[in-house]
Amino acid sequence: MPGAEITFVAERVGEHRTDTGRLGLTADALLADLPDPDIILVPGGPGTDRALESEPLLDWLRQADRSSVWTTSVCTGSRVLGAAGLLTGRRATGHWLSLDRLRDFGVEPTGERVVFDGKYVTAAGVSSGIDMALHLVGRIAGDEVAQRVQLTIEYDPQPPYDAGSPDKAPAEVVRTLRAQSRFRSAE
Repeated sequence: MPGAEITFVAERVGEHRTDTGRLGLTADALLADLPDPDIILVPGGPGTDRALESEPLLDWLRQADRSSVWTTSVCTGSRVLGAAGLLTGRRATGHWLSLDRLRDFGVEPTGERVVFDGKYVTAAGVSSGIDMALHLVGRIAGDEVAQRVQLTIEYDPQPPYDAGSPDKAPAEVVRTLRAQSRFRSAE
């Protein structure tokens, strides 16, 4: 989005490797360095379980949420927002394999791709994060800017399969992923 400034924050500055070690992201600032962001985006993924137990992160989210315009998440990041108490009594989505675990935090899980509930916006799996981002750009900067962003990234999904949700995927594929998942979402 034109004019947007993005800052990656974490409990420590520097590189953070993914669970496989194959990808590193650099945190430019400490959580305390950015106490009042306009938009908060909590990612999901294998590090979610650690984040759920990080009191410094959960405390920062609670504090930063007080002044944020938008508080958002992608994938299992909604569980982190839930653990911080920010989604209690709200509707939210997340990755389908861990969707039911939102109930642990008093959240009403939905199977929707993107959910707006007040200033809280949650996206399901990773690709729905693009949909969420375009919705937000449209609300913040207008439809034309959002359309320019969409065209710039050439986002015109045409998946080769229609298996992008557990409701559409072959039953055997769903069973296999559930069996392999550490979340063990209810069937």
